[in-house]
Amino acid sequence: MYDLIGDIHGYASELKALLAKMGYQEIDGTWQHPERKVIFLGDFVDRGQEQVETVRIARNMVESGNALAVMGNHEFNAVAWATEDPENPGEFLRPHTEKNLNQHKDFLEQIGEGSELHQEMIKWFKTLPVYLDFPEFRVVHACWHPDHIEDINKYTDSHNRLLPEAWDQASRKGTQAYESIETLLKGLEIRLPCGHFFHDKEGNPRYDIRTRWWQQKSLTYRDLAMVPASEIAKIPHTPVEADVLPGYDGEKPVFVGHYWMSGTPAPLSEHIACLDYSVAGEKGGKLCAYRFNNESSLVADRFEWVTTGAR
Repeated sequence: MYDLIGDIHGYASELKALLAKMGYQEIDGTWQHPERKVIFLGDFVDRGQEQVETVRIARNMVESGNALAVMGNHEFNAVAWATEDPENPGEFLRPHTEKNLNQHKDFLEQIGEGSELHQEMIKWFKTLPVYLDFPEFRVVHACWHPDHIEDINKYTDSHNRLLPEAWDQASRKGTQAYESIETLLKGLEIRLPCGHFFHDKEGNPRYDIRTRWWQQKSLTYRDLAMVPASEIAKIPHTPVEADVLPGYDGEKPVFVGHYWMSGTPAPLSEHIACLDYSVAGEKGGKLCAYRFNNESSLVADRFEWVTTGAR
């Protein structure tokens, strides 16, 4: 049986508290359970003050057979930040802009950019699969999209890990690999109708919205839009074409992170659960898990969590 854990973002103390709450014990430096394993949903790094410890805990569990993990967008970005662009000498797959540095500087300061430990951690991030698909359930960081799953399989090995030669394509806007990684690790975006836009938190005009892809009934752009509350009125109530969203087949449960949920953890639908409840957010954020026992329909009482500041 598996316990799936959402985005940790360097909050190792909360991770240890959650593991202990679920009956795991640290034995010889590795957290383990006599009957269960963890699946981490990615985003181990950035934001928190215990990022090295967070990765150490997760990596030890994975390498000892006590856990599995998928890649989050923050691990992908960390690899791209540290990887030189083969087409532009002196540049990197993730440009070293001020914006990108601000998102990643806490990790770089804690790890020591360019250090042996940094290089070792990047090497481990590269081993994380993009998704997991078991007979009973599925796991991906942000969005289960069948077309993009099929496309990314052209760039991954038999364990769903990006091939060494695929990182360049996956980081380069306009390629098939890039579009698939963007959707699977960051969420599904759709273009607003002509003439409509909103401003992001930096004040930049945006013409695409990140969507609540898990909603399946007849919907408008405003119903689906994940934008700042101050901007929601700019999103039209124009109906979205039926073929824009992939829908979810409901064949088996799927677990995601990424979306900074709030409130009391609960399934998004009978077959979809988000386990990111903003541990790195404002007071009251949670590190959240779902204790999966092979049930075909997800239920609220399988969620476990600790609040930010738990020790």
